Amino acid sequence: MKIISMIPARYSASRFPAKLMQDLRGKTVIVRTYEATVATKLFDDVFVVTDSAIIYDEIVNNGGKAIMSKKEHDCGSDRIAEAVEDLDIDVVINVQGDEPFTDKESLVKLIEVFKNDPKKEVDLASLMVHITDEEEINNPNTVKVIVDQSDFALYFSRSPIPYPRDKSVAVKYYKHKGVYAFRKQAILDFYRLPMLTLEASEKLEQLRYLEYGKRIKMVETDVQGVEIDTPEDLERAKKLWK
Repeated sequence: MKIISMIPARYSASRFPAKLMQDLRGKTVIVRTYEATVATKLFDDVFVVTDSAIIYDEIVNNGGKAIMSKKEHDCGSDRIAEAVEDLDIDVVINVQGDEPFTDKESLVKLIEVFKNDPKKEVDLASLMVHITDEEEINNPNTVKVIVDQSDFALYFSRSPIPYPRDKSVAVKYYKHKGVYAFRKQAILDFYRLPMLTLEASEKLEQLRYLEYGKRIKMVETDVQGVEIDTPEDLERAKKLWK
């Protein structure tokens, strides 16, 4: 099984422009993420895929591998799909460019999903973290996921799911971490299929897979990680890097 990692990287970001090019203890965020992903030694290859010449040059000039997107893309999955279309691979793992603290243990769990799936019943796998903070549960920027008894995703939402109508029921809430592992065919199908209403409403690309009947295996992890979405996140990452 040939497994690679792709790190989709946009230069622009609404909440923190050029965040991937910010300095994180002597190297840019995107280089830190790339190097951390390579250092796991889990992948046959690692690429940054980007629409930005600035990011492309940053990776290549630091000895890394990068691919320039040929088209404009609305989401990371589309960017990855275009890049892997002509590559001879089985599984591609999407590592977020703004998460320089790449967690090897979680990536191993995702890879194991496919190694333990001889019938190829899983189209893609992703991570979830148990959350208990009420503010985080109700925050629309925190994407929640609910699963069935076999940990296949039933739905993703920015709203609290399930809705706690009966407060006496011991419900566990899970935050979705945007690290995905795709079978090649699943991500190519995503690229070719039009957006439907659930994805358009919630602005969550993973809903496109569910709307078209793809099966998403969720893997629980204890690692929250640090997503650099704001200047404050960057300062927190700098302290953690020490």
